[in-house]
Amino acid sequence: MSDGRDDDELMLTFAAGDAGAFDALYERYRKPLYRYLFHAVGDRAVADDLYQDIWSRIIDARAQFRRGNGFKRWAFRIAHNRLVDHWRAVGRQPAMDSEPTEQLADQHSGGPDANAERNQQADRLRSALMKLPAEQREAFLLQQEAGLTLAELAERDGVGRETVKSRLRYATAKLRKFLDPGAEAAGE
Repeated sequence: MSDGRDDDELMLTFAAGDAGAFDALYERYRKPLYRYLFHAVGDRAVADDLYQDIWSRIIDARAQFRRGNGFKRWAFRIAHNRLVDHWRAVGRQPAMDSEPTEQLADQHSGGPDANAERNQQADRLRSALMKLPAEQREAFLLQQEAGLTLAELAERDGVGRETVKSRLRYATAKLRKFLDPGAEAAGE
């Protein structure tokens, strides 16, 4: 059952005490927020911890939310800030752990070969994402996972739209190169 209210309205209704409004927001954003975190850290256990903490922060900050803030932008700002705190706490910049991580995508039927191929593709993508500079990775993930527009990304980062477009263009080109190094040699 879909709730036709917009995100800001749901958040304000939740802040006024309607737990059902929170459930609707959670359902809309649980997968994109988790994918964003998982792709950013590359470790399911860390992503799980960060994910729970972010939803707790959203709940705790519900009284501060104002109409027009844009729930999506607001929630992903909380996630971004929590990631920054995480990287500071562990004393390093984002990097891929050396051990393979679990598959991000939901389990699909298709047999062991299909699952193994999906796992390999997911691992290659995570590895490629971790090779991107932080600003490019962040812009790419927020556009792909959160669905933020160029204008929203520019406003969020306090930069111009052209800067965001450049970050996304470079990120996409580097991902293509990392994921298919033979394409560059073939003259793509």
